[in-house]
Amino acid sequence: MMQHMANSMIGGVSDNNVWHVDSGTSNHMTSHGEWFRDTKDLKTPGFLETSDDTTHPITQIGKVPLSMQDGQTKYLKDVLHVPTITKNLVFVGQMVEQGLQVTFNLNGCFVEDMKNQGKLIAKG
Repeated sequence: MMQHMANSMIGGVSDNNVWHVDSGTSNHMTSHGEWFRDTKDLKTPGFLETSDDTTHPITQIGKVPLSMQDGQTKYLKDVLHVPTITKNLVFVGQMVEQGLQVTFNLNGCFVEDMKNQGKLIAKG
């Protein structure tokens, strides 16, 4: 699981800071507005409907810094700010579009940076 910059990439922390890898969502998203850098307001107000049929407003889009195990900072790009959701979601499709490879196997989930010789940047 990926975690926000304030914590190490892997480890036991509150669920509040954990990024859940999701292949069924449409975008990266979080409720934590304070994590964003370079935000943009949406030209048209957006809404997200969750599986429990509740509707949540999307207020902004931007990038969120993540602290990697090697001490570097990487950014999730095009993250939606949805103040009323309870989980931080990272979308597999969006990671692939941004040059990352996501692999699932019996040992977990692995995210590699294909622009950087397949360097492992996250695991969970």
